[in-house]
Amino acid sequence: MSSTRRPVPPLFSQLDVTPASHTHSHLSPREEQAELLREVLAAQDRTNELLEDLASTLVANQKQRASELHQWRNAHPALATACREAAEALTRVQIDYLDRMTEEINDTSDDMVEGEFLLNEFIDRYGPRLAHLNSVIQVLAQLSSVPNPANSQHG
Repeated sequence: MSSTRRPVPPLFSQLDVTPASHTHSHLSPREEQAELLREVLAAQDRTNELLEDLASTLVANQKQRASELHQWRNAHPALATACREAAEALTRVQIDYLDRMTEEINDTSDDMVEGEFLLNEFIDRYGPRLAHLNSVIQVLAQLSSVPNPANSQHG
């Protein structure tokens, strides 16, 4: 990334595709087409610049977060190890929970299709628990002493 900022062109571009008689009457159809293609290319170049800026921002944020997690793990090695052990234990709980949940789905799927009440009751009973359990496991895994390979592929 360069330290000097380019002037920021508008986020959205407009292309004039009206007939030649209204705007560029002095241009031949071929020249008009070439001008339109230049405008399309300029808009595409701007889109590419925006995507490059977005990608570099995301990479920088990800690197900063990885660095912060690494520093935290180094500052709290015992807690990081305890987080890893807790994540592994909760993963076993999650597997048992998913086993029970899928068994109930397989046993009652026909009834859930027939009755909206049963489906809503099932979602209310299992959905929030599963979402919260997944969130806790994810936090513990991120704080654990061994980075999760799925979350640190680019670090």
